[in-house]
Parts: sequence; C-alpha cells; structure tokens
Amino acid sequence: MGPVELLHMSVFSQSFSPCGRFLAAGNNYGEIAVFSLSAALSPDATAVNQKPVLTFTAHEGPVFSLLSTDCHLLSAGNGEISAWSWSELTKKNVKPLWTRRPNYKSSLEIPEINSMTINPRDNSLVVGGGDNNIHVMDLENGVFKTVLQGHSDYVHCVTVREREAEILSGGEDGAVRLWDSRTGQCVHCIEVYKYEVSAGKRRRLPVMMSLPLYLRINTGVCVFQECARPQYGKWISCVTTDSDWMLCGGGPSLSLWHLRSLSPTSIFNLSGCQRQSTFHQDLILTVGEGAFVSHCLLGGEVKAQIPCTPQSLNTLQLNNNSTEHRVLTVGGSSDRIDVFTNLSYRAFSLRF
Repeated sequence: MGPVELLHMSVFSQSFSPCGRFLAAGNNYGEIAVFSLSAALSPDATAVNQKPVLTFTAHEGPVFSLLSTDCHLLSAGNGEISAWSWSELTKKNVKPLWTRRPNYKSSLEIPEINSMTINPRDNSLVVGGGDNNIHVMDLENGVFKTVLQGHSDYVHCVTVREREAEILSGGEDGAVRLWDSRTGQCVHCIEVYKYEVSAGKRRRLPVMMSLPLYLRINTGVCVFQECARPQYGKWISCVTTDSDWMLCGGGPSLSLWHLRSLSPTSIFNLSGCQRQSTFHQDLILTVGEGAFVSHCLLGGEVKAQIPCTPQSLNTLQLNNNSTEHRVLTVGGSSDRIDVFTNLSYRAFSLRF
C-alpha cells in the first residue's frame, strides 16, 4: 500500500483473538490486519513487531465490524458477513470458512453492516446496518432466522442485555430500541434527543438491589443537562449495557441511563460525537471526535482525556482474554492503532 493510501486510512473495527495474543483490525479499504500482541509487548520488541503478521483483503467495502467467537473471527463488509478460523489466520491461511448475506428486500441492495454482537442465550449473531433492520442469525446452522423491524433509518450499533433477554439497537433516527430477543418484539423505544432536562436540576439516583457496587455514587445525586445537541443531529452511534444500565450517544450527548426507569442519570460534557464507549470498573471509557480517550466518572464528571495518535477515533477495545496481554487499543483516522498498557498513557502504536 502506498503513502497516499496510508495517509487516508481509517481503522473502523477491532477484535482480540480468544487467546488474547492477537489483535485483528479492519480498515476502510476492506483489509484486515492481524497483529501479534505477544511480540509487540515483548521487552525486546522492535518496530518490526509493531507491524501486522498478516494483512489480507476481506471485503470490497470498509470493514465496519469485527467480532470473535470461541474459535472464529467474524467480519462485516458491504452487505455480507464472513467467518475466518483464528487458528488458520495465525498460520497465515486466509480462506473464509463461510460468507453469509442477510435476507434483504432486494437482491440488488448492498447496505453496509455497521455492528455485530453475539447473543449467548441462543448462540445467535445480531447484525445491524444500512437497511434499517436488525438481522438475527443462528450460528449453529448459519441461517438468518429473524428480522427486527422498527427503525426508520440506518442502524449504527447493537448490543445485548443478556440477563433480561433483550437486544438494544441505536440508529440514525435518534432512537434506542429495546427488543425482546425471544419474541422479536420491540418493548421500548427511547428517543434520546427528546430528553431535555435543565442543567442544575438534581434528582436522586434510583437505588436497586441489583445495582452493581461500583455504580453506587456516593452523593446519590446527578446533575441533569440536555441530551439534545441539535448542531450534531439526533443519530445514535454507540450503545452499550451493564446490567440495569445503558450508555448511549452520538448526536445527543453521551449519557448514562437507568433501564428499569428508562431515564438518564448522568450526561457527560464531551465535545463532538462519541463513537464507542464501554464500562470499565468504576469508569466509563469513550472515544469519538478528538484525539483522546476520555475517562468519565459515573456521576458525569470527565476525569481525564488521554492523548492519542489519530485525530479522530472510531474504535476502542479492552483485551480481557489474556491477563498477560491485558491492554486497551484504540483506532481511528490513521494507519496507527494506539496501545495502552496503562490507561493513563499511550505505550506505543501498531501500524498497518
């Protein structure tokens, strides 16, 4: 790949191998690069160890989503999903095990697939994309069994609330929809941008017996602001859950929601649109527009913003598959993927 292509590269997706020793990353050219974390994290590592051990073209369009199962890497391109064997990839064999396409309305339709997640309750793959629908595939037989219809525009993100047997989806239409994964019915629709609460108004955080200890905010109060930010639009670009709690944002400010009461408890004063967020211990880690990873407290305070190499960030991943290679990796508008061995600073960068 030439210098011009590298200059215009964006990394959209990442996934760690089941063993945690490898990282796969997908870019806007349809390529997947596989990096050896064990080599890159070695005390004797050189610049060569920060390059991929394998790079291959997986799809014709950008690789917007990557996901690992117990033994496979799943990749999503323009309208299709492919499965690759992790054991074969580490041997530099790049033949896909299978490729599937959701049941679109038209055979000529090639909508992008923006997000995938696994529903462990029934070993299904949940897919959201450009046809406004959520498609559910049975991973045992490779058949798409359900289509969840309700969004009126692109679906940008999907996640699973396993304990409640719910699928959550966020879309260009500004809605977060909660679906019963057993019936395929939408049980709640939250139009996030409509939740406008005056700054300074205080309300006690609901206390539930099931509330994780780290979510008990000492003061018991939260400052409310407006979720809506009309200058950015109403689209939802990220959604994630932790038990009874949900993070979502995009055009609207990133906000923390109590799902049992379907109400926001904290709104985070971050500039630009957030593209991926996650819970980590007593923190929220989030990336989006801006060259930094934001560390936020659950009550709404932005604790720190750690500088990164890309000027805009698309993807954030924590490696929980290996204690030896436990790192945070972030990618965005660059051919570099920043690696954090400590959340407080960037250790080094991997390069396509």
